Amino acid sequence: MPVEINRLLETAKTRLASEKTPALLMDKKLIRAKYGEFRAHFSGARVYYAVKSNPHPEIIRLLHDLGCDFEISSLGELERLLSMDIPSRRISIGNPLKHPSLIRLAYRSGIELTAFDSLSEIEKLAALSPGIKVGVRLTVPNDGSEWPLTKKFGVEADEAVELLVQAKKSGLKPAGIFFHVGSQCTLASTWAKAIEKSWSVWQRATQRGVELRMLNLGGGFPATYLRPVPTVAEIARVVHDSLTAFFPKDIEVSIAPGRGLVGEAGVLAATVMAKAVRDGEHWLYLDVGVFNGLMEAVGGIKYRIVPSRNGPTRKWVLSGPTCDSFDVISSDVELPDLDVGDRVYVMSAGAYTTAYASQFDGFPVPAVHFVE
Repeated sequence: MPVEINRLLETAKTRLASEKTPALLMDKKLIRAKYGEFRAHFSGARVYYAVKSNPHPEIIRLLHDLGCDFEISSLGELERLLSMDIPSRRISIGNPLKHPSLIRLAYRSGIELTAFDSLSEIEKLAALSPGIKVGVRLTVPNDGSEWPLTKKFGVEADEAVELLVQAKKSGLKPAGIFFHVGSQCTLASTWAKAIEKSWSVWQRATQRGVELRMLNLGGGFPATYLRPVPTVAEIARVVHDSLTAFFPKDIEVSIAPGRGLVGEAGVLAATVMAKAVRDGEHWLYLDVGVFNGLMEAVGGIKYRIVPSRNGPTRKWVLSGPTCDSFDVISSDVELPDLDVGDRVYVMSAGAYTTAYASQFDGFPVPAVHFVE
């Protein structure tokens, strides 16, 4: 493991030794460093933190103080930011399908920019937030993404152009294009494909009288789990080269990292609560599972699991604590022969753990602790 991640693991073992599990330790130092990476390598781009990845107030406050902006999707997220005195000029809405209550509050609050991807959304925005700046959500390749986002959101190029034209006719202010290469994208080249497709829409919109100036590259920036992933610097080089090849120099670029900003800054501590052998398979049951912290395991995310003791390993089926058979974290984790009461540590657990967690079956969501 990288030096900083190894340091965080040792800190978690010490800091959480007397805490009940499940417990999530977040390292502010790592978040600061990762934000610094994005700022350095995406020089000139506006960085929006995707609040949905981990909406803890301490993280929001930290990033606000560093100068980060925020991308939201819901009324609840907007209310949280406004209650923390985050200026509306530093908030954008990345969800192209919004509840009317969100649109109303955003308009009253002075939020300037939102995504859209349908005629219905144009009608809603024109009625509830006339004159707001909008960007069309374009469907782009999600090659290399471990969590594709191509079906629920976005439109193809032809429709994107027509929607931008209609948005202008409806009194909105078309500002640009949003896209998302899919969560945990492991191929830097996917951003290049998305940028080239965006340029095609940009040109055609210009020919139809719609002048654009903004390109939002979305999220998808990966965290390190078990396999190597491209670094922020590697992705930034691909993005820079692609933008230089296609777009004018004065284009306004923004990114919206979530997982890539906070994922590696979290370690989730869990305790072995039971063991069993079923049909020749060894099962290990933790006090955290897919319902109260590790929902992304269902979508294919494979976490690095570090045991609190060493020894010869065997393959385990790793399960959560609930009575639901869906609650399986992994079917092939190599671990030593742990006992009830032993701890394990789930690495890169800073994103989409507590954010997804529920108290299904009465089991608690992880308590969150911070180190500077």
